[in-house]
This record gives sequence, C-alpha cells and structure tokens, in this order.
Amino acid sequence: MSQLLPSLVELEQHAEAQPAFATWRAGCGPLEHTLETQAAVFRLAHQLVQAGLQPDLASVYRLLQALDHVTSAGLWLVVHMTYAQQVHLDGSPLAAEDFKRTPEGHTGGALNMVPAYAGYLALNALTGHTRGWLMGQGHCVAAIDALNLLTGNLHAEQAQAYGGGETGINRMLQDFYGYRQASDGSPLAPLGSHVNPHTAGGIAEGGYLGFAELQYAHMPLPGETLVAFLSDGAAEEQRGSDWMPRWWRSEDCGAALPVMIANGRRIEQRTSLATDEGLAGFRQHLSHCGFDPIPFDGRDPAAFVATLWEMEQRLARRVEEKGRGILNYPLPIPYGIAETIKGFGFYGAGSNAAHNLPLPGNPRLDIESRELFNRHAAELFVPQEQLTAALTLFTQHRRGRPLERDNALALRRPAAPVIPRLHYRDDACSPMSAVDRFFVELTQANASLRPRVGNPDELASNRLGGVLKALKHRVIDPESELEAIDGDIITALNEEAVVSACLANQGGLNLVASYEAFCVKMLGAVRQTLIFARQQKEVGRPAGWLGWPLIATSHTWENGKNQQSHQDTTFCEALLGEMSDMVRVLFPADHNSALALLPSIYQARGELACLVMPKRERPCYFGQAQAEQLARDGAIVVDESRGPESLLLIANGSYQLGEMLRAAERLKQADCAYRLVYLQEPGRFRAPRDHWEAEVHADDELVTRLFPDSMDMRVMLTHMRPEVARGHLWPILPDARRSSVLGYRNRGGTLDVDGMQFVNRACWANVLAACARLRSVPRTALLTREEAAAVAGKGCPDSLR
Repeated sequence: MSQLLPSLVELEQHAEAQPAFATWRAGCGPLEHTLETQAAVFRLAHQLVQAGLQPDLASVYRLLQALDHVTSAGLWLVVHMTYAQQVHLDGSPLAAEDFKRTPEGHTGGALNMVPAYAGYLALNALTGHTRGWLMGQGHCVAAIDALNLLTGNLHAEQAQAYGGGETGINRMLQDFYGYRQASDGSPLAPLGSHVNPHTAGGIAEGGYLGFAELQYAHMPLPGETLVAFLSDGAAEEQRGSDWMPRWWRSEDCGAALPVMIANGRRIEQRTSLATDEGLAGFRQHLSHCGFDPIPFDGRDPAAFVATLWEMEQRLARRVEEKGRGILNYPLPIPYGIAETIKGFGFYGAGSNAAHNLPLPGNPRLDIESRELFNRHAAELFVPQEQLTAALTLFTQHRRGRPLERDNALALRRPAAPVIPRLHYRDDACSPMSAVDRFFVELTQANASLRPRVGNPDELASNRLGGVLKALKHRVIDPESELEAIDGDIITALNEEAVVSACLANQGGLNLVASYEAFCVKMLGAVRQTLIFARQQKEVGRPAGWLGWPLIATSHTWENGKNQQSHQDTTFCEALLGEMSDMVRVLFPADHNSALALLPSIYQARGELACLVMPKRERPCYFGQAQAEQLARDGAIVVDESRGPESLLLIANGSYQLGEMLRAAERLKQADCAYRLVYLQEPGRFRAPRDHWEAEVHADDELVTRLFPDSMDMRVMLTHMRPEVARGHLWPILPDARRSSVLGYRNRGGTLDVDGMQFVNRACWANVLAACARLRSVPRTALLTREEAAAVAGKGCPDSLR
C-alpha cells in the first residue's frame, strides 16, 4: 500500500465500499473523527490486515466503533466518579440525593486521559500484543480505573469490590475520595486519588510531575513496548526529559512511545504550550532535541490508536535503517502530541475550572449545576446493550495475550544476581574502592541484567574509576576511551535525570553516586519509588526489582573546601524518615564494612539503600568477621574499658568513629570506663512504626547487649544533625538529661575536615566535654587547659588538631 494518506474522494469511496468504516466515521456523542484521523485509520486498517494482525478491514472498523462507545462510557463514568454517589444505568437523570455531599476529582485531566487510555487498550486488542503503560499525571487515575472497570482489567480486590454491575459501580463512586479507613488507619478502599498498586498495570504513582518524563525511555527492555502518557505542564518542569534520544539504544532498550496530552492548562492558568505558537515552538524544540514530533487529535481515541501504531512503525524502521548503516544515534524518537482542551467531553471544557470541579456549584445543592450535569452526562451515555456489545469485542481480542494488568513492566522480577567473591583488605584505602571493584565484577557475572550507573558529573573523583573504565559514559560522539555509544553510565548535570535512569531500570543492576549535598535534588524521585514499592508490599504484590545503593559520597565532612552549599546532611536524614524496610540508611566506616553490605543490598527486592561514605582514604577499622557482623546487626562494640559508671559512646559515620576512638583513648588514660559502639544502620534501632518495619528492627536481645540499661550516660557523635539523630533514636537515647548528641550544626565554610568538626562542636574534644558534663566533673579532668579553652571558644582551635 502507498505510504501516502488517502484523499477525501478515496475516503468517500471507501465508506461506500466498507459500511463499517462509514458507521465508525459518523462518530459517537462528543467524539468526532476529523478527515486527518479518518485517513490515518484507513491506513492503519490496511496495514493491520497486510501484517496478518486482523482478518479484514471491517474487523478493524468494528473494533474502532466499539472503541468510541467504550470511550464515551468512560467519560460518562469519570464525571460520575467526581460528582455522583450512584449511577442510573438506564441513563435517566440523577436526582439531588444521587450526588455526593462533597464532590472531588481531577476531572479535566482524567477526561483527557479517557480517549488516551482507551486508545491504548484498543491498540493492544487490534495487534494481539500487550504493551506497558505509564502515566506521569497520576492524578488522572479516574480515567484508568473507569476503563479498567468497564473492560474487566482489574486486580482481584477491585474485581471483588467493584464488579457485578450497578452495585459495584456505585461502590466505586462512593469509594472515590470516600476517605474510609481500616482499623489501622490505612485507606479501606482499593482505590486512590493517584495511580497506586490497586491500579491494574500501574507502575508509578505519577504524583510528582516530571519524573515519568525522565524515566520512560529507561524502563522497557528489548522486546517490550511502553506507552508513556505525559503532561504539557510537566514539559515546563523537566529539562532532562529533552535528553531521552541521547540515552535510547535499540540494543538494550525496548520501544518507548511518549505521548503528551497537550490540553493547554495547569491548575490555574494556561501552559506555555496552550497557543498555536507555543505548540509550534514546542514541536521545533522536540526536533532539535532529536525527537520526531507527531501532532494529532487528542480528543479522538482512534487518533491515539493510529498514532501509537505509526510511532511503533517509525521507530522500527529507524532501528532497521540504523542496522543498515543509513542512520546513526540518536535516532529520531517518535513523540506524539495529543492536541485537546482540558476537560473535553463535559461542561466547562477549556476553562480553569475544568481541572477539578467544572460545574459552577454542587449538583446536590444547586439546581442549575444539577441540570448542567444531567444534560452533559446524557450526551456521553451509551445504552447498556450497545456498551455490552462493544466490551464483548474488546474482550474477544484478549485471547492468547496477557491482560494489561499483567504487562511485562508491571510484573518485573529479574533473576537473582550472581554475587562475586568479596575482596577484603587490611590497609588504609577509600571505602569507595569496595563499591568500584564489586560493581564491575557484579555486572561481569550477570550479563543478562542491564547495568545503569547514574552519575551527575564526577565518577572518577568519587573513586569509581574501575566502573568508569568498564562501563563508560553513554554518549553520541565518543571523545575518549571512557566514552561509548553503548556505555552504561548516564551522565548529566541533573541529579533527577540520572537517578531516574536507575529508578527506571527495574530489570537490571544499578548504582548511583553523587556528592552528598546534591543528592537532595534526587529526593522526590526516590521517594515516589519508595512509596509505590511500599504500597505494593502492603497489598500483597511486592515489587520484584533488585535493590541497589544510592551513594552519598564527597560528603559533608570531606567537603569543607567547597563552601557550605556542599555541606548538607539532608539526604540521609530525609531517607531515615522513610520506612526502614524500604530504604536502609547506612554509614560504612571503611572499605570492609562497605563491602560486606553490598551482597545484601543487591539481593534485596523492591528496596533501596542509602550509603553515606567517604571517598578519601580511611583506616581499616573492621576485619572481615567484624564487617560481616556489622552488616547483619547494624551496630557493633568497637572498644571497651570496663569499670564503674561506664560511659556509652556511640559513633555514627566514618570520621565520627575516628574522633570517638581518639576520645576513647583519652578516657582510658583518665581511667574512665566506657564502651564504644559503632552504629552503621540507625534505622534498625528506632521505634518501629508498623509491623513491616518491626521485621527489620534489631531484636531486643541485641539492643540490650549493645546498649545495656546500666550504661545510662550516653554520648553520640553522628554524621547527621544531632536533633534528627536524637529524634529517630530515642529508644537508645531515652533520657535527654543523661545523654548528649553531637553532629552537624549547620555550620561550615571553606574549611578542612578538622575545621568542619570544630565549627560544628563535633570533634573528639567536644565528645570529652560532653562526657565531663555527664559525669559532673570539670572539663579539665579530661582535657588540658589549652584544649578546654579551645572547646569553650576562648582558645586556639589548632590545639585540638
């Protein structure tokens, strides 16, 4: 068949020859089919038949007519989810008591997503291939839930709650923003305001706009296809989304099909893309970035089907031309632009009000709003007999393929990795060297697991030179032996973009390393993944992706020379606030303690680890046996001098352990009893917040053995802010009058390590001053007069070096 689209005359002739085409192009309710879409569907139908995916043209058109009916019913159900607490399946008007007392919903965006998701479902039905899907605007989940309910694409708990016709539909309406709680306080309904683990086929919440744009290209593996629905509002937010053609390679990436829903509005105003000039400029911008923009009618589900199919064909042709040497990377990545208006299909479309509650008032209380709802809902209504026939066509096409609920990305569970032999050392070296060698050997031992390294800039500076040499920066035009077109290291001065490459690589092995202060920029993306994985665990379908470490190195205590912008302990503190069974916050003090942690991190499922560790050479504090015990227990006794009124010293962080050891030596000289414990994994010693967290909590016997009640005078020196550490660790710091916590006090500047410790009152001498206070003795009992004066801020700091 010619690649040219048919003319108007040809379309008219085709409608005469194919009654099913004529019936479809007449439209349904608010759904109209432009000549451009008719031509695209004509071409689509012929290509599907030629490819052997459909028996004849009429079969394609009949399913597209069914698609119109399903889409209109989906729009109808979405507006009911916002406003109504029960439906009338005969289409009769709703009375005042049928409406919710407090309507709620992201109605406009959800309405725009109905033709998009319906088109995705129809493409799967027409081709017999189940693709994955991702929605960056997770607040539009009503569209997904509505169409999943209509088509029977549900997890068991939703099928039980919402199946069975009108009763189940009414229950879903009442559960949508119903706020009912279980006895433990958790949401009772298997439904949410955003994509969640109850959402069939969902793989990300989409609560943070912009992260889907950074992740979609890294998600599918070869042989898989992902349809990524993106928002025009997020296009204003994320620069990193422009770079996807720089990273995509057919050799290790599946087909990624981005589609922007260009509805022209944020919550309160138009987007910059809302004008013709804005869209034209955006298309030009996409072209400059290496995309192949394809604008189409975003109000028409058939246009989504035809465009997604065309995007797939174009990408496949480009891969084939790349193989023949005609094209080079970056290949032009097809990018659909679904031009629509916010809230299409219902009252208020195109206005700011469409975002949330498009009607002027509450239909339960306001007659005008009730009349508007009933009039506009009637235009969307599809009689049950017609809808049943349409849905039957959809379900007939599922034979022999998984439900969208069970797409490959939603069921991701790679094989357990082979763990390489561990190489312990007994010399002073950078703890990062443990990660460097281990990850290289891990990737070599697991060739089937796609590696990704997220690197904001300085891999070599962060002592990952072996990783750099083995895996190389992924670039278009290599300039050195450390760069390659097929490199596995995603490097960009955008922390959100590089961490997203690894968060998205749920079928492989990952590593992220960054300056500690700049890890903060990753928090939103990391937190969204952690929350979704936790919820998956809670509903009984735990995430299957392999764990990996986020390494915060070049950290606060090492980075004095770079001013206070580079001195920030927020990242580990924030992650310590997340659930300890989802992210382990770890402070390995040396090479061996870091190495001993890595096998358990990479063998975990659906769990991340934050490693705060130095890149400079550090002494060998722990031998193999101690390091492995520390990895198991989370804390270990390092040194002890027994006697009455024993002080309990707790070190948390490599430099903090060094200072504590120096303080302990002085205590020993003064004949003061003490125990020094190294706390590597503080989250294991907090008070568990639920039964999941209790499962990773240190057992009572270990806690008692490490932190006996008899040692009630306690001094902790932490890498973190003291207040944060004390708040989380109150079970081992139970009496504020008998304990002292030292750490980062938000002081800094252009300083060295000793200077950073002194200005934050977190050096060995400050530890001794705290010990003196707890023992009610003068500081000079443990410090010289010169040292005591320095601690008091009245002497020379150099005396403490």
